Amino acid sequence: MDLESLKKAIVTNVYHIDSSKKIALHKHNTMDEIFYCVAGSGYGVLENSETALSVGEAFIVKAGEMHSLRTDDYLIVASFLVPNLREEN
Repeated sequence: MDLESLKKAIVTNVYHIDSSKKIALHKHNTMDEIFYCVAGSGYGVLENSETALSVGEAFIVKAGEMHSLRTDDYLIVASFLVPNLREEN
């Protein structure tokens, strides 16, 4: 994948999650996902573990891993979906 194609393939989002929001475990088969905590605190959730998130910390999920986010208060994250190119190397 050339640099311009890679730039166009990256997807960015910002999510505001409060304690009442339930996000089902899900996966992205061809994209890694990086969550960067902008405000609040919460947890990056995998099938068998959780990673605490606070401002300035990141939670990285590899393509194909079931994942979610949760919080006991509120959490604002920037999300980056990045093509997984490991098989192209």
